[in-house]
Amino acid sequence: MTPMGDSQETDETYLLGPEHANLKVRFDLLDIKELVEVDENGLELWAPISKSEFPMNTVDIEAVLDSVGVSRPLTRRDVYTMDQFIGELIDPHTDLEVVHAHKRRVRFSLEGCMAELTTLIANGRETFTIAAESEDPDAVVAAVERLGMTGHTNTSYGRGLSCLLGFAPVRYAVIDIGTNSVKFHVGEQHTDGSWTRVVDRAEVSRLGEGLDEKGEIQPEPIERTVRVVESMLAEAKANQVLGIAVVGTAALRIASNSRVFTDSIHDTLGLHVEVITGEEESRLAYQAVAAGVGVADGEVVVFDTGGGSSQFTFGRGGVVDERYSLDVGAVSYTERFGLDGFVDSSVIDQTRAALHEDLSSLDGRSPPDALVGMGGAMTNITAVSLRLDPYDPDVVQGATVPFKDVERQIGMYRSMDQEERRSIVGLQPNRAPVILAGALIVATIMEKLGKDSVTVSDRGLRHGLIRERFGMFPA
Repeated sequence: MTPMGDSQETDETYLLGPEHANLKVRFDLLDIKELVEVDENGLELWAPISKSEFPMNTVDIEAVLDSVGVSRPLTRRDVYTMDQFIGELIDPHTDLEVVHAHKRRVRFSLEGCMAELTTLIANGRETFTIAAESEDPDAVVAAVERLGMTGHTNTSYGRGLSCLLGFAPVRYAVIDIGTNSVKFHVGEQHTDGSWTRVVDRAEVSRLGEGLDEKGEIQPEPIERTVRVVESMLAEAKANQVLGIAVVGTAALRIASNSRVFTDSIHDTLGLHVEVITGEEESRLAYQAVAAGVGVADGEVVVFDTGGGSSQFTFGRGGVVDERYSLDVGAVSYTERFGLDGFVDSSVIDQTRAALHEDLSSLDGRSPPDALVGMGGAMTNITAVSLRLDPYDPDVVQGATVPFKDVERQIGMYRSMDQEERRSIVGLQPNRAPVILAGALIVATIMEKLGKDSVTVSDRGLRHGLIRERFGMFPA
């Protein structure tokens, strides 16, 4: 990284229209640029249309208004100063915004690009921007990677200012790659810091298929999961997200060849997959519960059952006392005991015995004041209990499932093959092979902690992550 001179400070005025056009006034010179193309990496090519100086004649004024996609008002003058232009022609339009910006720039060269770090104060709100420019797209991609910005979407100044000032939605995405499924969440953040769900779904890709036996992720599950992530990335881009966080959990922690998968995602899609620890996974899940169903003043235990592991967090109110992860997951237990179809009672007894041993760290604990469960097994058990068709996350969120109903479902699942399970109202069809193992894990946790019911959180790791990574809305 090579500096290119001292920092520079300028005052500029932007005109924001419905198309987020790039109209900027600096030193009484209005510069108009138009978007020519966006390549497969999301890099934008902008070309100058015109430069006009104030005072400006009527012909140039009309060209400016055309460029922002608004109807032309009746002009009363032959020539306009900048103040007259804004006061008489721009301010009356409710779909046009005037943004006064102060910039402090530091320029440097990086990976063959001219780069620029800017402190921006726009209409009193402060943020930072990073730009990298080159005629070589590969050089820009390399510079973005070097800056650690691959999780952030390339955004024009017009679009960025609109988001910063609340004129356009501010959206971020999280992709959570688990052992059995990939979860996808797009959230829209509002100026008061609250969030609205835009997209929230999961797709079963079975990345951990065969992992328990061979210790490695197999080629076919890798290919399936890459395709799923690719579709989610396309959906995130269609929703114009400003940033994407991608994390991997148990399967990628356990597999000896997890780098093969993460490299495939990077090389194919340009995304960096962060493999997080079990402790980090449980902490983020607890945050999601605290923000979602809330946590009581007394002792709270939050568990998150996944395909390859289960996370436990013990807290009191909003304070975490202890957290850890265990290699107890629905996929690994399904493969270990053959729970994907009909099984007799002796197999159920063997599975319960193994779970009691593997979950022995829960032994001897007093029953908590509240027990909250999350994860695919928990939400599917809840949907079956409530006979939800289609699935409704707002109904599941905060629902209570009694221990006796979890046991009832165990009896139902063990007496059915996969096809019969897929016909159960409320059960996601792709969950059919692993739901029995998931229900056995949930039942064992409830039994060991002495609780006859569990509160359910539809919010999980992805919801905690989006708040932590992107929740600091610029002040």
